[in-house]
Order: sequence, then C-alpha cells, then structure tokens
Amino acid sequence: MGQPHHPQPDPVGENQESVWGYPRPAIAEPNTRRIAIVHRGVTLADTTAAFLTLETSHPPTYYLPQADIAIEHFSPNPRRSLCEWKGQANYWDVTIGEERLEAAAWSYPSPSPAFEKIADYIAFYPNFFDQCMVDGEQITPQPGGFYGGWISQYEAGPFKGVPGSQFW
Repeated sequence: MGQPHHPQPDPVGENQESVWGYPRPAIAEPNTRRIAIVHRGVTLADTTAAFLTLETSHPPTYYLPQADIAIEHFSPNPRRSLCEWKGQANYWDVTIGEERLEAAAWSYPSPSPAFEKIADYIAFYPNFFDQCMVDGEQITPQPGGFYGGWISQYEAGPFKGVPGSQFW
C-alpha cells in the first residue's frame, strides 16, 4: 500500500496561517481572541481566556474555561472517546428550554501531561449552535462531523474531514 495522499496546501492570505504548518503531535496554546457561543438567544460562553489546540491539517479547536461558560445549561453525557494526544474525553449535553443537544461539547478532566492546561476546559462542536464566533466572526464548522475544529478567516486549508481525508 502506498503512502497516503496529502493535498496541496491552499494559498495563505494576509493574516492567515496554513493548517499544514501546524504540528503533529498536537499542541495546546493560550488564545486571546474573543470566543463566543450563542444558541437560541442564550450566551453559553464568552471568553478571551481560551486555549486552542493545533494539529496538522485541522482548524483550531477552542477550549473554554468553565468560569466563562453558562454551566447551568450543561449536564454530563455518558459518551467517552479517546484522543491519542489528549487522553479520555468526557461529553456534555447542553439544554436550553426544551431543547437538549446531546454530546454537543466535551472536555478532558484528566488529560495527558502535555495538555494539563486544558483540564476541565470545555470545547464545543460548532455545528450544534446558532453562533460560534471568533472575534465576532461567525465560523464554519470543520467538515465531516467527527472533529470539532473552527474555521475562521485566520486559517487556510484544505481541512481534514472532507471526503477522502481519512489518512491525511
């Protein structure tokens, strides 16, 4: 079997970086951009103290401190998954009124040592929510539904998750 096909990176525009320049294994870095999530008129999160994770071919995933989240809308979900870099993820349901969004967010209560700084921070699958914004810009969810990356004006792709990207 041959090597997996890696796509040609898209041109990088002004104020952009290529996700193909992101590291592997993944890393977590502090983020000072304003991250906000609003659903059905309820602000679920608003922070300038998030961390972002960066991994080759993926748009950033933002992890937000619980202090800046309307945690009363969150309840534990029994779903679990394992990330080769971060460890075991726990999931959260989000409830607003009668609407329950199952496993719409996740966190790492006991991440691997390289990701200790994101312990108990919560990440959001942007496809579940009306508005997920970076510095006021509505982002585009990472394609494919499996990953939770946020595509904004700051990233150039192509992005893992599109058809044919399984082995990138």
